Amino acid sequence: MGVEPQWVPSEREIAAAKLTDFARFAAARTGSPFPDYHALWQWSVADPVAFWGAVWAYFDLGPEPGTVLAATDMPGAQWFPGVRLNYVDQVLRHARAGRPAIVHVSEDGSSRELSWAELLGRTASFARTLREHGVSPGDRVVGYLPNIPEAVIAFLATASLGAVWSACGQDYTAKAALDRLGQLEPVLLVTADGYSYGGRTFDRRDEIATLRAGLPGLRATVAVRHLGSEVPGALDWDAVATTGNGDSAIAVGGAAATADENGFATGELITEQVPFDHPLWVLYSSGTTGKPKGIVHGHGGVLIEHVKSIVLQLDIGPDDVFFWYTSPSWMMWNFQVAGLLAGATIVTYAGNPAYPAPDALWALAARTRTTVLGTSPGYLLGCIKAGAVPRRDHDLSALRSVGITGSSLPPSSALWLRDAVGERVQVNSISGGTDVVAPFAGSVPTVPVWPGELSVPMLGVALDAWDATGAPVRGEVGELVVTAPMPSMPVSFWDDPDGSRYRAAYFDIFPGVWRHGDWITITARGSIVVHGRSDSTLNRHGIRMGSADIYQAVEALPEVAEALVIGVELPDGGYWMPLFVTLAPGIELTAEVKQRIATAIRTEVSPRHVPDEIVPAPGIPHTRTGKKLEVPIKKIFQGGDPTQVVARSAVDDPDLLDWYAAVRPTSSDRT
Repeated sequence: MGVEPQWVPSEREIAAAKLTDFARFAAARTGSPFPDYHALWQWSVADPVAFWGAVWAYFDLGPEPGTVLAATDMPGAQWFPGVRLNYVDQVLRHARAGRPAIVHVSEDGSSRELSWAELLGRTASFARTLREHGVSPGDRVVGYLPNIPEAVIAFLATASLGAVWSACGQDYTAKAALDRLGQLEPVLLVTADGYSYGGRTFDRRDEIATLRAGLPGLRATVAVRHLGSEVPGALDWDAVATTGNGDSAIAVGGAAATADENGFATGELITEQVPFDHPLWVLYSSGTTGKPKGIVHGHGGVLIEHVKSIVLQLDIGPDDVFFWYTSPSWMMWNFQVAGLLAGATIVTYAGNPAYPAPDALWALAARTRTTVLGTSPGYLLGCIKAGAVPRRDHDLSALRSVGITGSSLPPSSALWLRDAVGERVQVNSISGGTDVVAPFAGSVPTVPVWPGELSVPMLGVALDAWDATGAPVRGEVGELVVTAPMPSMPVSFWDDPDGSRYRAAYFDIFPGVWRHGDWITITARGSIVVHGRSDSTLNRHGIRMGSADIYQAVEALPEVAEALVIGVELPDGGYWMPLFVTLAPGIELTAEVKQRIATAIRTEVSPRHVPDEIVPAPGIPHTRTGKKLEVPIKKIFQGGDPTQVVARSAVDDPDLLDWYAAVRPTSSDRT
């Protein structure tokens, strides 16, 4: 017998879905009906010009473009040539009175709401401040911030000018932040005095001083008094991001639209019209080898991909409250901000999702009347182990969908969501990446959900699973590939003038085809099972991290000769991250040495980079050219045969492979 679905949409839910309305719109536009989601998806990838043209028209993103896709090369696809727009225009179109734009909640129980008028008024005011400091299109504005409303405002103000935004959370040290933000040579820094997490406050003013010293091109620093302290030498946020005088107009694309049309008045917000592929923000790879790569995304590609994903796939609209537990360091922060593109209320939270109790995130969802909640498999596992029953202890009557990303969701956790959260709450497990700042696959409101599976490939995503020869496979594990361009694929990598690093990242294995680095199985029913990373990226608690940051901290210690870290996805949905260390001569791995290693990682990188276990090793295996064998060792720890995962002739000390296989623990050893 086949696996039974855990959630099946009702006829009423299918009829009310925004996806169903879009299918009718597309059918009228093309003259061809779409009887089900699979037919709609097939059309979306077979005729991308017609599909993305229909998305543009359905969301009224601007005048009908003359050309949708001028070149289909990967990389190098040319989307909507000649179109000029601004991401922020779509936010302005959905601004309205009567509901908040942002709800912010804190660990201490306090909360505040920002109306659309206040959001746009402060955005307009901060945009004026940026102009006063000479910020112009293409300049970089960076954030070192917790997940607070001021981060959203700073991003929107930056984008409205055509300047480029980039940010990371304050759990990163100044050194780790500089490895990212320092590449961009920013002209302005937005920060906060510190943040709260797990009932503690963390004053980051010393880290801010170090960060500023490493950014010599800064014209100004603006600081939020999040903990109530002044940051020396910085402009005060409240002084430069006021709510405005309340009687000015909003200007969309430079053409003023009166505030009365939107039901409120706000300060003047004028958006700079930029080309479709003009940089919007820079996100970062995990930095597995060397410094993190800056991934540049464009205004238009992000806009059209996000309205499609948010509205059609997640079914979010103006009456929704969208809350994804995230950080400015992670692409899901950018994805959640896209809720504003649909007129939804978004929730920002900068604390621990399991403080003061394991089910704290569910309590926050109940309090904010969240309709679409996002979290990670690791958090769910913690709730399961704690015996939490959110539907019993919290009013989740408003909740209709739980989004999951960051790592694979095991069937047991999916069924726990059904039983402990609600059988009519859809599990919206998605898989995508920082690289495209969007999902490749997930769930939709018109297709059943099966435990441990992603229901469908997303519209416009030509997703496939290939074996090592480039042949499609079904019902067995293959590499996740995308065989046609997506609008939100990177415009470029930062400081990669000839595109060589970009091509090497995705297209070296299968030229002209995007290889993402995930192992997936496409089932007979067209659903997708994600098995985890096929490369060496660490993906812990839903946050992708790089091993390079850890090595920099650990290998600087005199006690450590070399180190290797891997992350292993466990069958129960957990994640085990051991650090193997080769010690200097005469050194033993005592409790004191372990503590010194953990402290170095915590202080030099961040607490979340601290491994689950520190293991002494006789050596670290490398390729003949000196690269650590992170991927093969991970495969061995996931049960792979050492004779199959890597050719021994390619290893500098092949006997080490046998040692790692011998110390590979069983599941029971890790529980």
